[in-house]
Amino acid sequence: MKRLHGMELFVEVAKTRNFGRAADNLGIPKSTVSRQVAELERSLGLQLFIRTTRKVQLTEAGELYFVRCQRIVAEAQIAHEELQKLAQTPSGPLRVNMPADFGTDFLAEAFLEFSQRYPEVTFYLDLASPDHAERVFQTCDISIEIGDLPNSSQIARQLGHLSAHFYASPDYLRRHGTPQHPSDLTQHECLEFRANNARVTRWPVSRGDERMEITPGKRFSVNSIAMVRSLASLGAGIAILSPSTNVLQEVEEQHLQRVLPDWSAGPFPVYAVTNTRLVPAKTRIFIEFLIERLRTGKLVSRIA
Repeated sequence: MKRLHGMELFVEVAKTRNFGRAADNLGIPKSTVSRQVAELERSLGLQLFIRTTRKVQLTEAGELYFVRCQRIVAEAQIAHEELQKLAQTPSGPLRVNMPADFGTDFLAEAFLEFSQRYPEVTFYLDLASPDHAERVFQTCDISIEIGDLPNSSQIARQLGHLSAHFYASPDYLRRHGTPQHPSDLTQHECLEFRANNARVTRWPVSRGDERMEITPGKRFSVNSIAMVRSLASLGAGIAILSPSTNVLQEVEEQHLQRVLPDWSAGPFPVYAVTNTRLVPAKTRIFIEFLIERLRTGKLVSRIA
């Protein structure tokens, strides 16, 4: 229930000339109305009502105060209603930071659908490098981040998980052999993706309920998934990649092929991060929209 202030209660009593009726109209106890109006009179140092057992009348000061307060309260109510509408209707610029490759491969359709559903929202998309994260909220409202968050104080909502698989070029596999078990990766050149400027020294892998971590051999540490994909297709090593449209095209063109097909990497958590819990409607509804897409499979089918 909206908190009512003394001025609002005074105006309602002045309109009805009755404390009980005013309380009924406002949906609060009569004692609350009487107490707060009395507190208002004490703070003003003036009597606003003449109270008898039969009726309530405004004093001269009360009449003057009512004329002024009625307009103020009416304007405040209008402002309150407008703000409530603003809180429910997304509009205005929404600045989103995200990893460039993930945004391009998996979120473009989501942005388009959201913009069609809420035409009053305009997007400013920052496809930044991962080490941009610490200064993201200087320019953005929300950051989409993948993997464990380095800062536990961040306000984050988990959108879902990102699964990935192992890929290498046919040329690499001819030269180095095909791994038969994740433990074989320690003897291979593996391409490390460096998220949030943090090195990933161990790869989490799974097969059904089976979980393990391995330390792959590697010479390349890269903070761009696109570069990892390019290096893998050129035969530089084995990469962990989500099956995006670009990866599937590389597979179709036989530049890449999946290895260890029974095993997956991750899953890696995907978060929507803000710098405060009190966010405008455009940010809140966009986060809920992404979560709903994950729940209904519209995004899962692209990132699983």
